[in-house]
Amino acid sequence: MSVSSSDMGHGVRLIRFSGQSATQSFSRTFLPEIAKAIDEGLTNKDVRALILTGDGKFFSAGADINAFAKAIEDGDAPQLIRDLTGVLHPLLVRMRQSPTICVAAINGACAGGGLGLALACDIRIGSPGAKMAASYAGMGLSPDGGTTWLLPRLVGDQTARRFFFENEIWSAEKANIMGAIDSIVNEESLLDSALELAIKWSQWGSHTKEATKHLLDVQSVQDFETHLKHERTLIEAAGTTEAFKEGVSAFLEKRKPEFN
Repeated sequence: MSVSSSDMGHGVRLIRFSGQSATQSFSRTFLPEIAKAIDEGLTNKDVRALILTGDGKFFSAGADINAFAKAIEDGDAPQLIRDLTGVLHPLLVRMRQSPTICVAAINGACAGGGLGLALACDIRIGSPGAKMAASYAGMGLSPDGGTTWLLPRLVGDQTARRFFFENEIWSAEKANIMGAIDSIVNEESLLDSALELAIKWSQWGSHTKEATKHLLDVQSVQDFETHLKHERTLIEAAGTTEAFKEGVSAFLEKRKPEFN
């Protein structure tokens, strides 16, 4: 099976891309499989966090170039691109808007849409063999997969411009220095470290996670006064949740809160 899912306990699900789903992730064959596996995790109330990882030298290496060549020959290239972005882009939105925490455990190369998939996660850790590349310019394409929205928020506008226009390939070390990867761990520790992060980040109440992710995403496109009103609306809504009741009780009882 090209895309596999397994439960790791503590409400964490591992999704692994292997074989052609890692090397040719963005094809009409494999991208729907990837989206289905992620969506099943996002919509499962028992799943609090997802860990996305690849296999061998690849996390998610982007498009099937042979399929691109055939599409050009058949005059089908715009439709192929439309079909692929029609699956990928709504998936990225769902990942960003979901209370489910998404962790990218980057074991190898992520490029093109695979880079977008990694950047759309809430946190990224990598093994020393992790690599990040856009690869669009060399193919005569403009970027997609949310990369031009997500990467500048992590590394800054000018660093992102250099990355795209110089068609750079970042090693794990450089991506970490730039802020695109949060930490580097030994390959043998990658999934254990990802699990630890997934448990820690997903322990909070559902509203807390969803609202926090949303506020962080919209803060750069709102003026301060508008953003304060937005915060007020969401924290008022939080005041009606069971998680708020539990948090207050736990504080007064001097114990660790337990959120569903």
